[in-house]
Amino acid sequence: MPLGLRRKKNKSRESSHLVENEEVGGVGKPELNGGGGGVAPPPAALRPRLVFHTQLAHGSATGRIEGFSNVKELYSKIAEAFSIQPTEILFCTLNTHKIDMEKLLGGQIGLEDFIFAHVKGIKKEVEVFKAEDALGLTITDNGAGYAFIKRIKEGSVVDGVKVICVGDHIECINGQNIVGTRHYEVARMLKDLPKDKPFTLKLVEPMKAFDMLEPRSKGGKPGGENKIGTGKGTLRLRSKGPATVEDMPTEFEEKAVKKVDDLLESYMGIRDTELSATMVEVGRDKVNPDEFAMALDEALGDFAFPDEFVFDVWGAIGDAKQGRF
Repeated sequence: MPLGLRRKKNKSRESSHLVENEEVGGVGKPELNGGGGGVAPPPAALRPRLVFHTQLAHGSATGRIEGFSNVKELYSKIAEAFSIQPTEILFCTLNTHKIDMEKLLGGQIGLEDFIFAHVKGIKKEVEVFKAEDALGLTITDNGAGYAFIKRIKEGSVVDGVKVICVGDHIECINGQNIVGTRHYEVARMLKDLPKDKPFTLKLVEPMKAFDMLEPRSKGGKPGGENKIGTGKGTLRLRSKGPATVEDMPTEFEEKAVKKVDDLLESYMGIRDTELSATMVEVGRDKVNPDEFAMALDEALGDFAFPDEFVFDVWGAIGDAKQGRF
């Protein structure tokens, strides 16, 4: 089947992932470890009996959590450990209490990783004048309904608005509540705002300890290394099916996922390592781009991937197999 004549996406199918979206370029949609759709979580007795240590990033005693299969369940376990509501948690980082987007919890947790939960802090409202088509934001989401800022491009429109910071949760755009909206949709909304006109953002910043105040524009760098786990294996969280304990990613997987993540940002304005890993997993045994495109439709039917992007992803996976990176 020619790639350009693939069947239309099944809009009723739900997708999944913890994620990132760059407003500058457009959008995509994953629900990285969130819930919604797919196979119901397995009974607690059948889940991996792994215990992780956790703290609230702004300061707390150490808690112990276990028995979760996806991000929403993880947040519920953390909330239970500290007697807070799961909706108070914006995102988690691994092995650092700082707002370090290169250590953001995604679809995998090293078996020895320490989890820090960043909770809601100060609310703020800011008016931004959209002087350029691209605002310079990379948007991600936490897999449980909150989109937040992962990166601010130096010299961009938003870089000039010093009250906007990496880690801020975007709650409203021009008065429209976007809680529950995927990162790629938020990126599209920001991109579609008219140029040369002001717009308003309602933001919620993570609660900070006194030693967490860092340069406001610090965030995950596209293509930067993001190796987190120190354990010999990882717990992979899935929105469809149970969490699984896996070996650390192979060199092929690391290189392919990194390249696909770069392509996601370039084509669709998002960065999402779990989505990238899923695409690599789908494509590693496919023999041609049309077969790969059809498999993507089956696995990720909600993402209207451009044909050119699919070809480039197929090529990137092939390059990684051949060690050409």
